[in-house]
Amino acid sequence: MSNVSIVGAYNTEFGNFVLKDKISGLLTDTRTYYDLLIEAGRGAIRDSGLEAKDIDAVYVGSCSPGSFINQEHVAPLATEIDPALRFKPMTRCESACASSSAALYNALYAVEAGRARHVLIIGVEKMNLLPTAQMTHVLSCCSHWPSEGSKGWTFPMLFAAYAKGYQAHYQIPSEQLEHMLYTVAALCYKNGAENPLAQARNGPATVDAIRKLNQLDERGRCKNMMIAEPLRLHDCSLVSDGAAALVITKSANVSNRHRAVEIAGIGHSVERLAENVRPNMYELMAGKDAVAKAYAEAGISAADIDLAEVHDCFTINQILSTEALGLSKDGRAGFDYLEGRFTRADRVAVNLSGGLKSKGHPVGATGASMHALIYKQLIGEAIGVQARKADIGVAFNVGGSAVTNCVTVLRKLS
Repeated sequence: MSNVSIVGAYNTEFGNFVLKDKISGLLTDTRTYYDLLIEAGRGAIRDSGLEAKDIDAVYVGSCSPGSFINQEHVAPLATEIDPALRFKPMTRCESACASSSAALYNALYAVEAGRARHVLIIGVEKMNLLPTAQMTHVLSCCSHWPSEGSKGWTFPMLFAAYAKGYQAHYQIPSEQLEHMLYTVAALCYKNGAENPLAQARNGPATVDAIRKLNQLDERGRCKNMMIAEPLRLHDCSLVSDGAAALVITKSANVSNRHRAVEIAGIGHSVERLAENVRPNMYELMAGKDAVAKAYAEAGISAADIDLAEVHDCFTINQILSTEALGLSKDGRAGFDYLEGRFTRADRVAVNLSGGLKSKGHPVGATGASMHALIYKQLIGEAIGVQARKADIGVAFNVGGSAVTNCVTVLRKLS
């Protein structure tokens, strides 16, 4: 147990905040990286009931701002949140899509060590200023470049390898696997429709609606095209702009326990970067290790969890993450989703925010967003669908192709 609590959180709206002139091709950035970072930081400090002068340090999680917006050295941008933050220590953390979970963990270590009393964590990314091909290249730099990125492997292809491995290991017919994946996507779209901050609030929220998109329209186009077999467009998360932020302190410092959520346990486990040297491409081996560490530190089991935000960068990873968390037996998560489990009415709800599939996936902001949304659930101020029961939540954030695995158990303090 860390004896550290989240005492404030903020999530910006996620979306595509870029306007493109169809004639000239010129882009207008309607909500910049700088705007998003400042909005999230100010919002979290305000939500915590503290003032900027009370913040002792800032950690910023961001995946690849140098490539996305031509700006490195981004942590000092937090000085613009408030003049009182000038001269405070500020550090950027990078772990691909788990960058802001890594930032949170580093902030946690600073508080535990006694170097800081109150710490602000911000996750932020701006992805939509780049054309698709260039954006895909930037993300591919988070893979193992010699064996994957340089060979043309994209992240849909890397997670498709997990889908194929899972299908082969458990001998799941292609049509049944497709039904499982569409069920996961539909659930996230349904939940995201009620999240006012979600990027996709009108996605196809039934399996039939998704399946209809496989058909060619009158122009011969498919709205759910195959990206990397067996993963289609609606199996993939969104390209997003957005930010989220948290404020943490030692639990002993908390004045309003009703708005505090304890970081009860964490697990941070890293897999080998290249997929071709990993065994068992049908399970998240490092993810399971991170889960075991987090549960042991928190003194809980999967049976104690009320809600989870899992890293559904692709629908197959929601299935794999559900199993890694112990919410389903190995090889059974897809069937559990088919049977209607993990909805808002179930004993444990998964991705009430809409997940990365619907909420959006600004890669550097995703970890902070997961924690912010669970925090809001546990204090009864849910953004979107409120969980039926909310005492213990878990965030499972992944960086790269299931390489960096960050699992956090959050527990209501009051």
